[in-house]
Amino acid sequence: MTDQTEEKPDLVLEPEPEAVPVLDVPGTAPLSAPEPAPAPAPAPAPKDRRVLRATLRWTAAVLTFAVVGAGTAYGISGMERTDLPGLATKADGRWVYPTLTKAPLPSGKPGPLAKENKAGSHYADLRALVLPAPKGATEDKALRGKDGWLAPKDLLAEYGEKEDREELGDKLSDNGLRHIAARGWTTPDGTHTRIYLLQFDTAAVVDDLFGKDIAPYGSPGYELRDAATSVSDEHFPSAARIQDITASVYVESKPYGSEQTRHAYLSSGDVLALVVQSRKGAANPVPFQQTVTLQSQLLG
Repeated sequence: MTDQTEEKPDLVLEPEPEAVPVLDVPGTAPLSAPEPAPAPAPAPAPKDRRVLRATLRWTAAVLTFAVVGAGTAYGISGMERTDLPGLATKADGRWVYPTLTKAPLPSGKPGPLAKENKAGSHYADLRALVLPAPKGATEDKALRGKDGWLAPKDLLAEYGEKEDREELGDKLSDNGLRHIAARGWTTPDGTHTRIYLLQFDTAAVVDDLFGKDIAPYGSPGYELRDAATSVSDEHFPSAARIQDITASVYVESKPYGSEQTRHAYLSSGDVLALVVQSRKGAANPVPFQQTVTLQSQLLG
């Protein structure tokens, strides 16, 4: 678990509600026959009024913060199939993504995580679910494949050992891999990002591959190219994880040579995703966390 003080990725925030003024509402006259009015209560001393007003102001402020906090939590965990934001650039290295919109579903089809969708099927076009490149990045056109579909051999090229490529290729084929959508880019700081979405027939197939073969806890099932020392990233913040999307996150531990690699596997219904980022020197964890979070949201 990470420290609770780590900052959540900036996503859609509910607008701050306007403070509701506290009004003195006078009592109404009784409908029955009037009785002698009681003597009016003495007016509070000026000091008492100031204390009362200060108390009301602090109470309103506390309630406002509580509402805003609740709105933020809901905005992160309860997004509808509407616009998603690209997180803003900050001093911590976050990238500027374009405004993201979940791909429309065919009429009458449920989302992949809907209870009635027993197979966990993504009915939207898989190619429209891949996270776009952030502003200022140079896209890797080779990862677009043919008509937006990538050949399995191009995915398998991410893995370093020939035996691993052959074994994993057989498992993907045997488990009914339907197609792969991918995208890649390089940002001005030299970070190279690759995202692969693999679609199968059912969520059960993905769950089995994810847990048993590809993304176990501790270390990945298959070593990425030039990332043989990858282990579970214990510092990946829980705030960057999206509810109902299973994620196994890895980081290349020292010594890692001239560049460092971070990668994550995501399981969402019938889709198994791989997100990879590498950079000479050290790979900044913040844009990696941001990328994993946004890709998870698009798959949910």
